[in-house]
Amino acid sequence: MSESFTLPLRPLIEKRERPDTLPLEIAQINAQWGSFRDVTEESLRAKIEEEKNKDPWAEDEEAEKPTVEIDSTERVDQLYKRRAEITQFAMQAHMEALFALDFVSLLLSKHTPRQAELSMSAYLKQVAPLGSLNAEIVNPPPKSEAALQDIKTVSRGWRLQNFNAAANKLLKSATRLEAEVASETKYWNEVLAVKDKGWKVCRLPRDRQALGVQYGFLEATPIFRDRGLAALRRAEDGSLLLDKGLIPQRARTVRVRVRTQKQYTGCSKVSWSLPSEDSIERRILQARDTVYEEELFHEMVREARILGSQGVTTRQNLVQVPVSEDQEILLDLVDVDQGEPAETETHTNEHDTLADAVAHSIRILLAYAHRQNLRRRTQPPPPLSQKRRTIPEYQLLRPVMAYLQHTAHVRSLETFLNEMAEVLKSAGLRCEITAAPFASVRLPQAPSSAPKVEALVRPFLMPFESTFTGNLITPESSFCVKVRTSTVAPPAGTFYDLTVNLPHYPEVKPPSRIGLQNEAAAALTHLILLDIVSSIARTGAKPPMDEAGKGLSWEVAYAHHGELRALSRSGNNKKMKVSLSREELRVETWPLHGVGVPRREEDQSAQLRSQSWRSGSSEPSRPSLMEFVHEVSHDRP
Repeated sequence: MSESFTLPLRPLIEKRERPDTLPLEIAQINAQWGSFRDVTEESLRAKIEEEKNKDPWAEDEEAEKPTVEIDSTERVDQLYKRRAEITQFAMQAHMEALFALDFVSLLLSKHTPRQAELSMSAYLKQVAPLGSLNAEIVNPPPKSEAALQDIKTVSRGWRLQNFNAAANKLLKSATRLEAEVASETKYWNEVLAVKDKGWKVCRLPRDRQALGVQYGFLEATPIFRDRGLAALRRAEDGSLLLDKGLIPQRARTVRVRVRTQKQYTGCSKVSWSLPSEDSIERRILQARDTVYEEELFHEMVREARILGSQGVTTRQNLVQVPVSEDQEILLDLVDVDQGEPAETETHTNEHDTLADAVAHSIRILLAYAHRQNLRRRTQPPPPLSQKRRTIPEYQLLRPVMAYLQHTAHVRSLETFLNEMAEVLKSAGLRCEITAAPFASVRLPQAPSSAPKVEALVRPFLMPFESTFTGNLITPESSFCVKVRTSTVAPPAGTFYDLTVNLPHYPEVKPPSRIGLQNEAAAALTHLILLDIVSSIARTGAKPPMDEAGKGLSWEVAYAHHGELRALSRSGNNKKMKVSLSREELRVETWPLHGVGVPRREEDQSAQLRSQSWRSGSSEPSRPSLMEFVHEVSHDRP
């Protein structure tokens, strides 16, 4: 034990509350100093001087003097005597405690006999019956008028002091209560103002005594749905504080950039519709927009993982979506103050409209996904099964990719057809082409039961389809190209469905589905070439004869190679080669010795005639294709 514990063995001598009386003090002085007659001033002064001159260490030296050695037998006798005295004192204390316990128990047995009986000794139970001892309050002796007056004065003073203390406490409490009421009034007024703005105010699930505001979206994924609830705390002055537990510290947004040939050509604009003053509404709106942007980027990263086969790549904070061979879209999550491109980056504003359109599209698609979650949640649930239902990835990047890819393919095909039409027009041939881009997208005209947002978004989630139709050179010939793009349902990508009507070549059937743009352009070029060959053969079958009765009629030799030949009785045989591309239409003729046997190279090069037509060339002296064929048909060898 750290401290010793001492137990007194002798009974304690109680001190009297009042001092000894004067006779006792006089008796003590007589016993110590003798009679008062012998006490003089000189003797007292001498005694005082003696006490001053006395050595204080004298008593200690006397105590340190070696004691006389005591015999061992006598020492043992002293120890036994001391132990006997200690035992006697302990027994006496124990007996006095038992007597006191019996007394108190007998006194209490008058009112609680059952409890008092438990602490009574057996001897007392036999000698004294229960309840035989009682205590009563006797009237105290009367007090004097002076004592009563003093008591009244003291009582009045205590009451006044207590009244003053109570009044001070009440005033302090009233001041504090007034400040508390003002603070609570301000707090609840701001809470009601938040509720009047349309925000949902409710109790916190884990703290039923606190209020919270629901600024998030209930149909979001559980990660961001739980982050959309923040507590409304009260400051010391009563102003409303938004608990920043799960609220992002900085405002963040999804930035969309367009990169063309390793150069940034467009960037989306950051537009936050927040109040100018720093209010609780501004903080709630900022928290809501930031949570929405973070959920948007999170869902895009989830969707990008399943689009790796289509060229979509992800990094730590970047999603790259390819649009064409030399263009791609970059999406990243940045702070609001970093929305614009850095000064070190080379950028132009050529595709800012495209970047803004993509930014608005992905946000609208996320809102549409929330609506679909709400619709799915309100419907009857499917039967229970052990297989856990997975949350499918939202369609955010896939519709945007499908639209951009389809737009790129449609523009490329439209440019190709226009160039081909210009080449044919320069050759004097008519080829009417009608384009119907995004023929599958039909915006709702009549009002429907579905909301406008859903009715507007739903057609853009379906596969896109554009149609190109046209009439070829011959009146009966026509073609139709359907461009179909889908990144949601397999097969993904863009496919060309080409159908053609060539009465002169009914056995010619183009491929039903073409996956490459170059292959589709090559197939269309070949079909137009066949139609040109058949048109030349049809027009030159019965050419007008000259005065000598000589004229050539052209017939198809190898249609797929664009070759024709003309045979005559006079031996003026010729061969024609027609080649077509998107840049030009070229026709070459040269003479033949016999049927299918060309002349020598020197003769062939000397008599070779060729003519080409390009888009945009409108020389009045240049003949058309049919005029050139007519001239070649009447040439003399």
